[in-house]
Amino acid sequence: MDPCTSTNELRIFVGTWNVAGRSPVGSLAVDLEEWLKPQDAADIYVLGFQEIVPLKTRTVIGAEDPTEATNWNLLIGKTLNENFGCPWLTPMLNPVSSDNYQYVKVPDCERRASFSGVIDSTLMRGRWITQYHQQLVLGGSKYKLMASKKMVGVFISVWMKKELLKKYCVSNVKVSSVACGIMGYLGNKGSVSVSMSIEGTSFCFIAAHLASGEKNGDEGRRNRQVSEIFKRTSFPRSAKDDDNRHPLTILGHDQIFWFGDLNYRLDLEDNLARDLIKKQDWKALQGFDQLRKEQEDGGVFEGWREGNIKFAPTYKYSSSNCNRYSGGLPNRSGEKQRTPAWCDRILWYGKGVKLLSYFRSESKFSDHRPVSAQFSTQIEVMKSTNSRFLDKETNFHNIMPPEQIGPSINKEEGKPTLLSLIVKDTESSSTHMQVDTNY
Repeated sequence: MDPCTSTNELRIFVGTWNVAGRSPVGSLAVDLEEWLKPQDAADIYVLGFQEIVPLKTRTVIGAEDPTEATNWNLLIGKTLNENFGCPWLTPMLNPVSSDNYQYVKVPDCERRASFSGVIDSTLMRGRWITQYHQQLVLGGSKYKLMASKKMVGVFISVWMKKELLKKYCVSNVKVSSVACGIMGYLGNKGSVSVSMSIEGTSFCFIAAHLASGEKNGDEGRRNRQVSEIFKRTSFPRSAKDDDNRHPLTILGHDQIFWFGDLNYRLDLEDNLARDLIKKQDWKALQGFDQLRKEQEDGGVFEGWREGNIKFAPTYKYSSSNCNRYSGGLPNRSGEKQRTPAWCDRILWYGKGVKLLSYFRSESKFSDHRPVSAQFSTQIEVMKSTNSRFLDKETNFHNIMPPEQIGPSINKEEGKPTLLSLIVKDTESSSTHMQVDTNY
C-alpha cells in the first residue's frame, strides 16, 4: 500500500433479471422493492436486464426505442428513493429518454446552479429541464443515476448515493456495447458495459445476454460470444477526460463484475436434474453446470469467481405468475421442454472484493427469477483528499453501438483463455495503443 493512500469500503449491489419482453407496469413496483431490498441500502446499485423489449425482427433490426429504458429507470429511481422517505415529483413533465447516458464531471467554473443539463439521445436538439431530472440533482433524491446503456433488449443502469459524490472523486464514467447475436453482429445478444473510477480504483460492470440453447455445442457459441465481448468492449479516451488515464478494456480495470442471462446449462438429463432439484442437492447439481467448467483452467472465465449457489435454478418457469418449471413429464400441451438451469449469474474478478450474499428473488414477473449479489469492495483513497465535489450537472452523451465487428473466432483456433486476454490487455496499456474507430 502506498503510504499516501488509504482504503475505504463501499457496498455494491449487483442484480440481473431477464424480464421476458415485459414492460415495467402493474404490481412490478412491489417485486422491484423486494428484489432491491432498499432497507439494506447499498452505496452503489448496478442492475442488468435482458429482454426489456420482445426480441422480434422489428426491435432487433429497427432503430433503438428509448421508451422501455426510460420507464425502467424511472421505476428504479422511484423504488430506491421513495423508500428513504424522499418525495417523488409526479406527474413528470416531458420525461427525457434515458437509454444512453453517462455522468460527467463539470468543472467549478462551468457549473450551473439549480438545473440538470441533458441531451436527448433520440432528438439531440439541445437542453431540456424536467421535474424528473431536477429531482435527481437538486437533493430530493438519495441516489443519482450515474450511467445507463441500452442495446435492443440488454440494459444496464448504475446508481450511486449522492453523498459519495461529495466524498469521493468519481471520474471517467463511460459506456460501451458489443452486439454479437444473429450473424455475429445483431444486438439480440451481446453486452452493455459501464466503466468508472472512484478515487484510485477502477470498476467495470458488464451486463450480458449470451446465446441460448441446451443442445451439444451450444455452450461453444456462448464461449465465443464471451471472447468477442472481451475483445471488442472498449472505453476510448476523449478530450473531456481528466488527467488520470482510465482503462481502455475490460481486463484493465481493478474490479470487474460480469452478470446477466449467461444461458449456461446443465449437462444432465432432464429427469435427473429435476430429481436433484426436488432434493435441493445444489452441490451435486453444480457438478454438471457448464459455467463452473468455464471457470477452470483453460475456460473463458478462468480465474473468475462466483458465490456458492444455494438456491434453485432460475430458468425456465412455465409462465408468469407460476412457480412450476416448464416441461417435465407429463409435458403440458404447448409448453417448451427445457431442463431447469442456473442461466442467470453474477461473476467477479479482481482484488479487494468480498462477497456478502448471493441469492435469487421470487418475483413471478417473467419465466426467469432475478438474481442478486451484495459485495463489500475496497477503494484506494488519497489521504490528502478532501470533499471535492458538490452537486454536479448530468450530461447525457449518446454513444452508438458498434457498426462493424471484429474478426470472429474459428473453432479450429480454439477459444482464448483469460490469461491470453490479460497479456493482450497489458501490451495494449503499456504501448498506449489507439482504439480502432470502427468499434
